[in-house]
This record gives sequence, C-alpha cells and structure tokens, in this order.
Amino acid sequence: MKVKLLSALSDTNIDLAQSSSQRQLGIAISAIAGEFDRYLPLNLCLILDKSGSMHGKPINTVIQAVEGLVDQLKVGDRISVVAFAGAAEVIVPNQEVQDLDSIKKLIKSKLNASGGTVIAEGLGLGITELMKGTKGTVSQAFLLTDGHGESSLKIWKWELGPDDNKRCLELAHKATKFNLTLNTLGFGTNWNQDLLEKIADAGGGTLAYIEHPEQAVDEFSRLFRRIQSVGLTNAYLLLSLMPNVRLAELKPIAQVSPDTIELPVQQEADGRFAVRLGDLMQDVERVVLANIYLGQLPEGRQEIGQIQIRYDDPALDKQGLLSAIAPVYADVVRVYQPTVNPQVQQSILALAKYRQTQLAEAKLEQGDRAGAATMLQTAAKTALQIGDTGAATVLQTSATRLQAGEELSEGDRKKTRIVSKTVLQE
Repeated sequence: MKVKLLSALSDTNIDLAQSSSQRQLGIAISAIAGEFDRYLPLNLCLILDKSGSMHGKPINTVIQAVEGLVDQLKVGDRISVVAFAGAAEVIVPNQEVQDLDSIKKLIKSKLNASGGTVIAEGLGLGITELMKGTKGTVSQAFLLTDGHGESSLKIWKWELGPDDNKRCLELAHKATKFNLTLNTLGFGTNWNQDLLEKIADAGGGTLAYIEHPEQAVDEFSRLFRRIQSVGLTNAYLLLSLMPNVRLAELKPIAQVSPDTIELPVQQEADGRFAVRLGDLMQDVERVVLANIYLGQLPEGRQEIGQIQIRYDDPALDKQGLLSAIAPVYADVVRVYQPTVNPQVQQSILALAKYRQTQLAEAKLEQGDRAGAATMLQTAAKTALQIGDTGAATVLQTSATRLQAGEELSEGDRKKTRIVSKTVLQE
C-alpha cells in the first residue's frame, strides 16, 4: 500500500512587487492499493448506549443496525461490543469473527435499555477491548448515544465527582496515541453535539447524526463502508517551509474533506510542522488546507516548502514509514495575473461554510439572533457556491426561522452542525 500525495496553491503566481502574499495550500492524501495488497482486517468495537431513554424502538433499531453490520464482517475481522448506561459492560469480548449467529444472539439478549448515561465508562471499556486486537488491523470504534453524559457537581470553587464529558475527551486523545479511531453517532435530538464532535475530531473519526431510528441502519452502513476502504493508518502530514514563508498564526491548518476539522499543529524536533490525519482511505481523499504567508521572494520559480506523509502499514506490521518528499513551488512574477486553482477554491469555500456556521452558533449562544441569522444566510450562500444544496437548504431554513422569531429546535441545531462539517448523505 502506497500514499498518494497531491498539492496545489490557491494561486501559483506571486506578485514580485508585494512584500507579503497570502495563499492557501491544498493537500490531498489517500492510500493506493498495489496489485498484491491484501484485504486489511478490521478491529471494530461498537460502544452502544443502553440507557433508559433508548427503550423501545430506538434500542430495537440499533440492534437491527448492529446485526446488519455484523453480517458484513469478513473472515479475519475482529469484533467487540460494549454497552453502557450508568455503568458499562462488555457484551461481546474482542474476538476474531467466526460464529456470527452467536455474536448476534449475545447482542440481542444483553442490549436491554435502562439506567442513566455515563458515556466515559463505555468509551473507556471500548478502548480497552479495541487494544486487544490492534496488531495488523484497522482499529476503529463506533460510539452511539442519545444522551449528554453526566457532569460533576460544582459548589463554589469545588468540583465534586467525575465530569463525564471531560473524561471522554481525555480518553479520545489517549486513543489516538494507540492508533485507534473513534467515530460518534448522535441518536435522536437530545445528544450533546459539542461533546460528540470533539470526540470524533480528537479521535480522527466522523460525527454522524441519526435523527430518526429508521436511519440507524444506513448510517452504520455508511461508516462501515468508509472504514473498509482504509489502507494505511496513523498518518501524519509533515510540512516544512522555506525561509520567508510561514504558517498563519490563527487556525493555520484544517481538514475540509471528508469532514471539516480544525487540526492541531505541533512542531517536530527537526523544525517541521506535524499534523495528525489518522487513517488513510483508498477511495476517499483527505483534503487539508494550510494557510501560509509568503514574504518577498526572488523572481522565477521558487520552492516554498516540502510535504511528506509519515504513516503505519498494518498489513506489513511496519510503523513510521515515510512517503516520498513532495516539493511545493510558486511562480514569482513581475507582471502579476492570478491563476486561481478551482479545486483549492472549493476547499476554501467548504472551510468558510464551516467557520461561518460556527460564528452563527456563537452569536446564537450570545443571544444575537439577528447576527446568527445573517451568518447562517452567508453560510447557505457559500454552500450553494460549492454545489452543496442540501447544506444550503438546512442553513437557510434555520436562518429563516430565526428571522421569523422562532426558536431552533434541537434537531435544527444538530442538522446545522452536521451540514457545516460534511454532507448529510453520501
């Protein structure tokens, strides 16, 4: 399995007369299978909310979706199932897939809804199960919940008891250190969208929304197809910039596809910038935007930076492999005419849609309904520019409701968040 690495500037031409120029560097990364590359086994853990609010149709639909997922597992894949409410339990210990019927019977008999919602208990136990089958596999978890998790009790300056949300984020960050990917699925309309988004972003996974129980099967299948296409894991983008070229100080690097995520940047000992990407898929590119500033450069074709991918290949049981170094060039010209790259421009607009929606949510939290409506309208127009009509409809509908003096329902808020990051249906 090899890495496919492509890059392009938003505008390759740089005006020689300008003392400073800003550009967006678009980088597309994916895995490429060779002729003799074998199927990469999955190590999948399902972490399922079985609290009392899941009783009835919700839990029955989840069981149906899980059974459908189990049926798609192949020889060599591994499965584990953890259920949580007020406490967590292992329903199916981590094991190589053999007897599918017995696995489904265990799930059906033990997934009974009752109790509270302590998400961190389930997440912690799920990570423990995943760790038992990481060798030579793609290790991912699906965390499904319809709740918020329980917070600690705060009296004056004292915080009493564990904060479930805080523990979840700590666990998500720890999971990436063990090369585990966490996907989150919000069920219904009462789940904590901030928490599940942060878990998925930190865990290198995807946030999905199951608004109605009957959508569970499709959402599970959609995420499952994505992880089946993973070829390489634990990928990092390594970026070095030449003198007089620098990263933006605020939000310098973001992923824009398949999901929009603000990516944390760390500096390596050799001075290069490193950004964790996580798993690389064969049929879905990870597209990243780096916001860079260029000082005055000599006339002509100039190398302004280099990019490289560090990754693990589970099929070969090798870690820390490096792709070929790819140089990035700019053309410094005396007579400047822009040469806009349409693909990078699409990525810029996708990121703008996400950030505009974030601003709208912040204004709504501050009580500025008019400001929120204006930003949502702006985001809707941006979505139309990139052909994302589904997002445009959701964003404009939310804006119209705010302008009419209506409150946004929990469902409206969650749809708005989801379409800002990705497309509802692929």
